[in-house]
Amino acid sequence: MEGNALALSHFRTRVGSPLLLSADASSAARKSSGRSRASRYDTGAPPSRAGRGRVWKRDEPEASSRRAGITGVPKLNPKVSNKGAGTNKVPVVNFEVSHHRAVAAVRLLRAEKGKAFVDLLNETANDSGENEMGYVERTLGFSTRHLDDRDIRLVTVIVAGTVRWKRYIDYLIMSLCSDEKVFSKMEPLLLQILRIGFFEILKLNVPAYAVVDENVRLAKVALRPGAGNMVNAILRKLLSLKETDSLPLPKVEGDDRAQARALSIIYSHPVWMVRRWIRFLGKEEALKLMNWNNSDPYFSLRVNTANGYTRDDLVNRLEDLQVHYEKSIMDEFVRIREGMQAVLQAGLLKEGMCAVQDESAGFVVSVVDPQPGESIMDCCAAPGGKTLFMASRLAGQGKIWALDINKGRLRILMEAAKCHNLDDIITDVHGDLRLYAKESTAKYDKVLLDTPCSGLGVLSKRADLRWNRQFEDLEELTCLQDELLDSASSLVKPGGVLIYSTCSIDHEENENRVTAFVQRHPEFTLEGVHGYVPAEFITDEGFYSSSPTKHSLDGAFGARLVRSTH
Repeated sequence: MEGNALALSHFRTRVGSPLLLSADASSAARKSSGRSRASRYDTGAPPSRAGRGRVWKRDEPEASSRRAGITGVPKLNPKVSNKGAGTNKVPVVNFEVSHHRAVAAVRLLRAEKGKAFVDLLNETANDSGENEMGYVERTLGFSTRHLDDRDIRLVTVIVAGTVRWKRYIDYLIMSLCSDEKVFSKMEPLLLQILRIGFFEILKLNVPAYAVVDENVRLAKVALRPGAGNMVNAILRKLLSLKETDSLPLPKVEGDDRAQARALSIIYSHPVWMVRRWIRFLGKEEALKLMNWNNSDPYFSLRVNTANGYTRDDLVNRLEDLQVHYEKSIMDEFVRIREGMQAVLQAGLLKEGMCAVQDESAGFVVSVVDPQPGESIMDCCAAPGGKTLFMASRLAGQGKIWALDINKGRLRILMEAAKCHNLDDIITDVHGDLRLYAKESTAKYDKVLLDTPCSGLGVLSKRADLRWNRQFEDLEELTCLQDELLDSASSLVKPGGVLIYSTCSIDHEENENRVTAFVQRHPEFTLEGVHGYVPAEFITDEGFYSSSPTKHSLDGAFGARLVRSTH
């Protein structure tokens, strides 16, 4: 399961989020004109271009000499800047293309190759914002101007949404191509530009003239005039089909397998997930789950009580920032759906007032029930969300050992602990749990195993995760989970408690793992979570379980296992 509670300079949501950090110190200093909203979409076109979807005359090949190939310095076009003149490499900045679409296209290219995160543009901590613009320049042959907060929001919405709806969009693109080979042999950048256009038309309802004009221009400048003409033809065909409500979608009919294939296209999920959810949840619940996964996620902020803050303090700051919020059923949490950039820019995370963490993870900490004076081992701790929350509940008394195999992520965890004034309570341990358990003689009052899992409960925040998971992964993960459970159990004192948790909604990773563990280890007894979490989150077997469709939270699971005293 994946926790999220980091200092600003190290904030990286591991669950697909519409969140990006500003590129550098200068962008951090710029003031936002207001809260970012996808509905206030910047078309990138001045009012003088307004029309009814036609591609403007200056975009035609005979009129494109100014833009089709940005190969020189500003004399070619007063809208192209050579701000870096005099340096070894002259950056060529193109002011005509839609800058957020250009960045989104490159990010989609890199994400598809597994070289970029869908949910994060850059981090001020390692100058990756500057690196991002470097990727844009190397890929497109020119740079764009720096993105402001509103642009960043647009990039996030476009990238995350296009990735979520990739199967649905690709099916339509292929249907609208003259030949299936046209789609299969389409160059990657052209495909990403088309995907962006389709997503904007189908899911964002951006004005037609803006979608066609800007994506055609991007294709012509970044590729060639003929590519722009192809984008123009396909996007116009899509608009025509949308207006007549005649999109060529598959019919949900036939046997279970055929229906699952059709639903996997319509709801843009892998077939194996659709079949599995229909089998175990029922068709109606499976459709609700896929709709949840395709929706824009909210974020929860947990106030840092260890620094002396209260939820009222956090609420007052959010009101000052004009960020809409909802109070959570958990006392330390508030929810926001928009305005995360304002929270980051205001320094609420950096100053240690709060952390980004879903309530589903907070309930896992409630299942652990940390008490002052206890010794607690967090076995797969990084990036540290639950570690910090547990430490804050120790009230300065007790100790937490945070073990993780990734040394870099442990370093981030400890820097976050320092920001939250919890570094004197938390000790980091770098190593593999399986080896550590064999070599260590230490025993702990409580051991939390927040185990690596499929992440099927957090697909709304991890837009790309659905495409990176295969059915075969479940078997590998369950074997790993069994190994880690066996190792973690050896660290529990007699009479102590082992807590097993995941961010999965799959019974194979949850209930079945606990049942198999108890059969292998009769010295452990399952203890119900009654009294630790609200009754609505407790299963008939006494496990903690949060459901996206039932509770509007990330999916998560937790179990308490008590070791006998002899």
